[in-house]
Amino acid sequence: MSVTRDPSFSLCVYCGSKAGNRPAYAEQARRIGASIGRRGWQLVYGGGRAGLMGEVADAALAAGARVVGVIPESLMRLEVGHAGLTELHVVHSMHERKQLMAERADAFIALPGGIGTFEELFEVWTWRHLGYHERPIGLLDVDGYYRSLVEFLDHGVAAGFMSESQMAMVSVGDEVDALLDALYAQRRPPVTERPLDRI
Repeated sequence: MSVTRDPSFSLCVYCGSKAGNRPAYAEQARRIGASIGRRGWQLVYGGGRAGLMGEVADAALAAGARVVGVIPESLMRLEVGHAGLTELHVVHSMHERKQLMAERADAFIALPGGIGTFEELFEVWTWRHLGYHERPIGLLDVDGYYRSLVEFLDHGVAAGFMSESQMAMVSVGDEVDALLDALYAQRRPPVTERPLDRI
């Protein structure tokens, strides 16, 4: 597959610090990392070397990508910080971690994960709804992992608590390269003012 290389583009990946119980989860994490490297992009992620976090980081590094990790001091041992990254930022709090990751990213994508991944996804989604950024957001539905979540969110629209425009802020797909192409196509030109600084 022919892709346009863009070393100025940075993708933030949210995913589990565990590998999950299906081989497809790790396979798709590695595929994301390899595709980031093939495209010449930079990976920004949570800085760990365990679970899907380690899989995506190692695959990106092997494919020649710059990889930036951000991890709080309290999780350095729990998530086992990755020592082989291009940059590893150890910060004081989860808030600092999430804000720095967001500031370093041109787009966001969530892979399978647990409550931390859910929280990160919904936070950047809320920030976009509130106008703090216009960066594209993706949700990779590996083996139907997020199918029930998307159905529930559609229920939120039907119940009047969410809008169709909010749902449209997140691109959902089950094929890595098609979803990355969609996120890249939605990219915005860089701005000098960083609204995320005001969060």
